[in-house]
Amino acid sequence: MTGTPSEVAAEPAMRLHVTKGHGTENDFVLLDDRYGEIDLSATLVRALTDRRAGVGGDGVIRLVESSRVPEGVAVLAADPSARWFMDYRNADGSVAEMCGNGVRVFAAYLEQLGLWDPFGGELAVGTRAGVRRVRRIRAAVATTSENDRPWYAVDMGLWSLPGGDRAVRAGYDAEVEVAGLAEVRPALGVDVGNPHTVLALAGQAELEAADLTRAPAVVPVPPRGTNVELVVPLGEEIGPDGTVVGRVRMRVHERGVGETRSCGTGACAAALAVRAWAGDGAPDVWLVEVPGGTMRVSVLPGGRVELAGPAVLVADADVVLAALGA
Repeated sequence: MTGTPSEVAAEPAMRLHVTKGHGTENDFVLLDDRYGEIDLSATLVRALTDRRAGVGGDGVIRLVESSRVPEGVAVLAADPSARWFMDYRNADGSVAEMCGNGVRVFAAYLEQLGLWDPFGGELAVGTRAGVRRVRRIRAAVATTSENDRPWYAVDMGLWSLPGGDRAVRAGYDAEVEVAGLAEVRPALGVDVGNPHTVLALAGQAELEAADLTRAPAVVPVPPRGTNVELVVPLGEEIGPDGTVVGRVRMRVHERGVGETRSCGTGACAAALAVRAWAGDGAPDVWLVEVPGGTMRVSVLPGGRVELAGPAVLVADADVVLAALGA
């Protein structure tokens, strides 16, 4: 199937063609703007992602040729193979560095549009956090019909613990107050191209008690804000290939969005934090359970991390711009 750019250039005040997709129920409105013709304002983003008056989503992903946006030009200078740029916006209209679930959905979108053949090699995606490389793989978990679909594995690039060795030894470098939980909790900062703060809970009861309709209060507040992950470690198991695999359950509050059903970079951050707390001998492969499904996080050589999981495109639509009031 081959796609056509948005009709917005021909009918600037009338209709906008969009696609709706999700990765473990972290959902997005996707725009094919490969020639860079759409003025993706914060007002338009908020209108599109509105769940009652718009299409609804946790964010907007704009597909554009890297050569047509300044951030993409910078990406091309580092990696000429990154032809396509993923311009990601949070639901509140703010610009974000990247999105782990969004990258997988972006790859599936390019595949549907005929702009990427997964059997011809990996896909290089330009993002504000650098190039992310994607390949299509078989599902690593087969628990639902969705997980029987192909998965997409993304090299998420370099990760770091901003607090360094001192934070690892202490087990934390921040404190977080979460509505519904009795005490302020210690937490560990993790950077996966965007900022995260991860705190461990005692069990499922605490995870369910947390009220994420309000943003957790993080001290100190990272300069760019932070996503907050609440995690419950679930121990280790032996995978089908004999590999030791860790498992963790997670809920997340995303900056600029609120609680979402899933967060790809958050899943990476959760696995990396639990791995750091576990110490020497901890697994390099983790299954992260979120309300929207399960993802796999693998620690790679060279300080990199890979995220794998499903990506689903569920609908195409023509949005009447006047009806959005944008």
